[in-house]
Amino acid sequence: MSSTSDKVKGVANEAVGNIKQGVGKVTGNDKLRAEGVVQEKKGEVQKAVGDIKDAVKKAIK
Repeated sequence: MSSTSDKVKGVANEAVGNIKQGVGKVTGNDKLRAEGVVQEKKGEVQKAVGDIKDAVKKAIK
């Protein structure tokens, strides 16, 4: 997977996670809220992986 696709998927997961958290909070659904937190964290990790890939590419050049 390329660094760009990692970053894009990371941003998407963060956004969906935030939406799930908001809906879970409004509806009182703690499970949905927890899923949102996990998905948001997954997105943060994916973005970080993309950043690391970019850094490695730059270091190699």
